[in-house]
Amino acid sequence: MYDDHYGLSGRPFQLTPDPRFWFDTATHRKAMAYLGYGLSQGEGFVVITGDPGVGKTTLMGHLLGEIDEERLNVIKIVSTQLRPEDLLQTVCAGLEIDANGASKSAMLAAIEHGLHAVARDGRRTLLIIDEAQALPAESLEELRMLSNFQAGGYALLQIFLLGQPEFRLTLHDGKLEQLRQRVIAMHHLAPMDADEVEPYLLHRLSCVGWRGKPRFTNDALMAIHRWSGGIPRRVNQLAGRVMLFGAIEQLDTFGAAELAAVIDDLDNDAPARVAPARNHVPVEPLELRDIAPMAMGTPTPSEPVEARPLRAETVVETPAPVAEAPLDRRIAELEKQLQEQDAALRRVLTLLVDWVESGDSDRRPDLSSLRGHAA
Repeated sequence: MYDDHYGLSGRPFQLTPDPRFWFDTATHRKAMAYLGYGLSQGEGFVVITGDPGVGKTTLMGHLLGEIDEERLNVIKIVSTQLRPEDLLQTVCAGLEIDANGASKSAMLAAIEHGLHAVARDGRRTLLIIDEAQALPAESLEELRMLSNFQAGGYALLQIFLLGQPEFRLTLHDGKLEQLRQRVIAMHHLAPMDADEVEPYLLHRLSCVGWRGKPRFTNDALMAIHRWSGGIPRRVNQLAGRVMLFGAIEQLDTFGAAELAAVIDDLDNDAPARVAPARNHVPVEPLELRDIAPMAMGTPTPSEPVEARPLRAETVVETPAPVAEAPLDRRIAELEKQLQEQDAALRRVLTLLVDWVESGDSDRRPDLSSLRGHAA
């Protein structure tokens, strides 16, 4: 949509890596220098790390566009936690070797034979592994074993490893000491500096026929760098949304206000972010003596009454009386009946004693009033 509004031949800020939009920042120039040095050596490992979106894949695409395919056979793998056997099968496929059902030893022999065949054609083999941080240590060790294959004192295989920053920590594992000794160059891709944002935007716009519109003010450029942190993918994400906003609102110039509106929209689209650990304020665990007064909304001895009011939604209710169970009610009735029978029995005994003491055998005591209390 916005490419039509601004008269562009394509999308300048697509998120998919595209070597056509290669932009030579300072950190990318250094990375290319290290890769070039590695290729000139023809052996060992070259490691490139960087945060997601910083341009590792674009860097490698640019490199592959510069090399002579007649002299270099390239095998590229995007790692997905490949186990050693799976990794070997993928290398076999890159060498056009059918490894279905083959054992590990058979695959290793086939790979060595395939590397020799490539070398006889006057080419070297370059293995590029992207997302190398996902490889288990066992697979990385398998790569080291592959780097041992030689012919006439020259290595048959060179390996480039691209990964996120944590991959550097992986390489410091004691189990990978021998692999680390074979790393001949290592570089970490840093984000763009603030003064590189404008040339970066203009370069990508120029690649698709930009003729002066849209324009970004200095305040807008500062806002882009601040929000993106200099990460190219995030710069593309924000710039693409800004241009879409501009096409809808018929804008040709973007300033701080337009950037603020789009950034607010992007931030609302994203899920709530967890605060970085460095900003985390530890909370002391509550002890049991602290929990009891807080639960009832009463203040602890260390703070005034006003500082701990009951929250509006907190309702303290008096528990409703529990209805007596039928068994309890029956027991109460029996106890009452026994008390009445006991009282009646006492009256009968009293009458009998009076009758005996009177000596009047013809007069019987009147017990009719007590018949209702008989058990």
